[in-house]
Amino acid sequence: MDPAIDLQPRGDLTDAELDALHAAAFDHPPTPTPWRQRLADHSLTWVTARLDGRLVGFVNVIGDGGVHAIVLDTCVAADVGRQGVGSALVRAAADEARRAGAHWLHADYEPHLVDFYEDACGLRPTEAGLLRLV
Repeated sequence: MDPAIDLQPRGDLTDAELDALHAAAFDHPPTPTPWRQRLADHSLTWVTARLDGRLVGFVNVIGDGGVHAIVLDTCVAADVGRQGVGSALVRAAADEARRAGAHWLHADYEPHLVDFYEDACGLRPTEAGLLRLV
């Protein structure tokens, strides 16, 4: 990872910059999303990555109020992808979740992300279920 990239637990961000990063990472049009309010209301923690002040990475962690935490919305700007930013974000998120009292960190991911989450981040595969609600 580029040493100039600054990882910050619970880093400050704007709704617009996170929405732009998220939209690019997950290939959807930008939409006005109240990210800061969502983070304040629902997150155990989050980690930002900045390069020269620009938001280039983000990961969110929600908790169950007990020992389980879940990684959501891991995203990295395309121009800094494949440089270790994503795995550094997940490691930092795991450290922060541990400090907050979590014993387990869960992540749901699609097959094309197995190498990232399992090899680069150290998660082990488990069986899980998913039910689409809408």
